[in-house]
Amino acid sequence: MRFAIGPGQQNDMAPACRLVAGLARGQVLADRVYDADSLHEVILGEGGKPVIPPRRHRRYQHRYDRIAYQQRWGIEGFFARLKQWRRIATRYDKLAVNFLGFVKLASIMLWIK
Repeated sequence: MRFAIGPGQQNDMAPACRLVAGLARGQVLADRVYDADSLHEVILGEGGKPVIPPRRHRRYQHRYDRIAYQQRWGIEGFFARLKQWRRIATRYDKLAVNFLGFVKLASIMLWIK
């Protein structure tokens, strides 16, 4: 698992290829926002299988495993529980290093629970 903190004005797709590089050996579950040819190429190049629904405006609507995509709720639930920590939800920390450290600490505490 990898975490990365970016500037607030940056979209989520920008660091996605770097985060997946070197990790995508199995299925990579992602939301429709991450449907980009560059991310698909990185995942397939690593020997993984992208489970990302196509965006509606795509000319070629690629196939994906709908049953595996439904398992995404586990990831969504984790982030919902992580945002119950007030310090994370409101981002009190000014420095990204401190914020990322607390995100890691809270993630470990949720995992142990």
